[in-house]
Amino acid sequence: MKFTKMHGIGNDYVYVDCFSQKPPADPAALSAVISRPHTGVGSDGLILIEPCEGADARMRIFNKDGSEGEMCGNGIRCVGKYLYDSGIAQKPVIRVMTRGGMKLLEMLTDGEKALGARVDMGEMRFDPKDIPVNAESNEVHIEAEGVRAMFYCLNPGNPHAVTADIFPEGALFERLGSAFERHSVFPKRANISFIRVEAPDLIRARIWERGSGATLACGSGATACLVAAYRMGLCGSRARVILPGGELRIEYDETTRQAFMTGPAQTVFTGDWPDEA
Repeated sequence: MKFTKMHGIGNDYVYVDCFSQKPPADPAALSAVISRPHTGVGSDGLILIEPCEGADARMRIFNKDGSEGEMCGNGIRCVGKYLYDSGIAQKPVIRVMTRGGMKLLEMLTDGEKALGARVDMGEMRFDPKDIPVNAESNEVHIEAEGVRAMFYCLNPGNPHAVTADIFPEGALFERLGSAFERHSVFPKRANISFIRVEAPDLIRARIWERGSGATLACGSGATACLVAAYRMGLCGSRARVILPGGELRIEYDETTRQAFMTGPAQTVFTGDWPDEA
């Protein structure tokens, strides 16, 4: 199986072109194996790039624990780059279907190569049942590991919960991220973001990704951070979101409830994964 490893500000996945080869028989199991850092390729998960009627491609994302996700902001920019660079869809706007809906990518290019994309993340959803959250409000006060915090919950394509109450680091970040991800208030688990608003247009964030854990970056998470912070009155509608792997630019329109994410995408290397592995 031929693959390409790509990353968006450090959020790295193994990508499989299912236009030119059959998709893996068990992508969930493959993701868990291929993501391992020492005995596999090493990644945050596996992404399949598949043909799709009505779109330029379909993106299927599998986390490193084998669970299938709805959407990945950094991953979809890399999908756009792969489609553009390979010639499958060398066009200024690329349409990619995800489990979180259709996403439009305005490609940022330099000649025949894509450098990144501005992604229309779609309409943000705040209704508890659409996130989903087992609560009457999308603002929930919950406790884990003896720490209590208020989380602003929303769905930019997958479940996210954002708090500005605490900004844990190191081992505490990992303990709290894992514990809050699996809190009973989140029936499908949730991506957990801890933010610190440093200026009206600058947010620092640490994001614990559902199914993958601590990653260098999360595109949908950065989007959720800006939108949540804006709706909590902590910042403006546009901001740079600084993550351990780099920064993303996020814009939000309260009238349409649409958000846009801009960032880079890079190819790391290509390889051939043995079928018997």
